[in-house]
Amino acid sequence: MSSTEFDAKMIDRQVGRNAELFARAINDLDTAEQRYPYLRILVSIVEQAHPEWNQAPQKDRQIFRLIQQMGARVDEAEIVEVVRVRDEERGYFYD
Repeated sequence: MSSTEFDAKMIDRQVGRNAELFARAINDLDTAEQRYPYLRILVSIVEQAHPEWNQAPQKDRQIFRLIQQMGARVDEAEIVEVVRVRDEERGYFYD
């Protein structure tokens, strides 16, 4: 990692620099199956940093946009799936 990665302004202070670096590191994984467990961790970090999003109707898309801004280059469908699976595990189901 170059020093410019650390010099750049943090995207979201609530989520933090380490989460941004983690999001970028996910880009090194080749398949959706390899990324899945790491995306679950990253989504968990975002949900903890932004509990106000839990009731948002487009929570999955908001989380995707933030993770994308943090530097992860993953398909929206991957993030949306992770968010929805986590919500279903908690008893919240989408229409």
